[in-house]
Amino acid sequence: MEDVYISISLDGSFNTNNVTFSFSDDTGVFFIRDVLTYIIVSIGLPLTLLAIYALYLLVRNDHVAPIYVINLLITDLFQLCCMIVWLTRDKNLLVTVIFIGIYDHCMGASVCFMVCIILYYRYLVIAHPLWYRFRRTIKSSVAICVVAWVLPVVIVLFPSVIPYFFLLPFPLFIFFLVGTVRALCASISVPSDEKRRIVGTLVLVLLIYTLLFLPYIILILIVGISHLSGLALLPVLLSPLADLLLYVFMKKGIIDKFLASVCCCRMDSNDINGEREREIKDRDDTETVIY
Repeated sequence: MEDVYISISLDGSFNTNNVTFSFSDDTGVFFIRDVLTYIIVSIGLPLTLLAIYALYLLVRNDHVAPIYVINLLITDLFQLCCMIVWLTRDKNLLVTVIFIGIYDHCMGASVCFMVCIILYYRYLVIAHPLWYRFRRTIKSSVAICVVAWVLPVVIVLFPSVIPYFFLLPFPLFIFFLVGTVRALCASISVPSDEKRRIVGTLVLVLLIYTLLFLPYIILILIVGISHLSGLALLPVLLSPLADLLLYVFMKKGIIDKFLASVCCCRMDSNDINGEREREIKDRDDTETVIY
């Protein structure tokens, strides 16, 4: 990111801090990146705006979970805007530095909100429902979002911490996924379709992070920022489109049929026979995990 983003994301060469990066010979890489960027922006921008509006309608005093997904999509919105600026090939140094900083910050914030989604949106509501029930307020959610927006400032001010900042959430994702699956296996009050959607959301977030962010982080640790190829950024550019799938997992309907066929979460025969009765009886207990 930082210096590398300046060289890769613009016209192939740029000089900053007495270090020159040049990728002008990789015309094929830049052509692929530009085509990919046009596709991502044209598809992602309108869909992201629609998803943010739809999720905003879900936010109520007793339904605060979509707040974290909304903020994740807002970070994607800023990233898409930065991509539009890159396509203009602006040569102004100040404009370049500002939008590189915004993009880096929003990438860090998107990872922070991924952690929030898995922790507050899934893990706590399943593994520690009583703790979550008494703390699921708009005020606490807003405070967490503020922290998630402020924390990535460190990667803009200190570029050397970039790989460690992005690598830290990986063990957290694994821990929360395992903990949530264990809690779901012991739960008899959560309907089977909700179990599948919960596990599906966790797996989706982990896949987005593993396939799009983790390879870039590993490359930074192995070869260093200044030796990265322009191809290393291509998976990261896809993150705004991948995050839109989280909105799909919040809606009931076709996704439930797909997850049912995959059988992400198996139910006991007793749970199948008594699902409807328990759903009515435990409606208050399961309200925090039903959208």
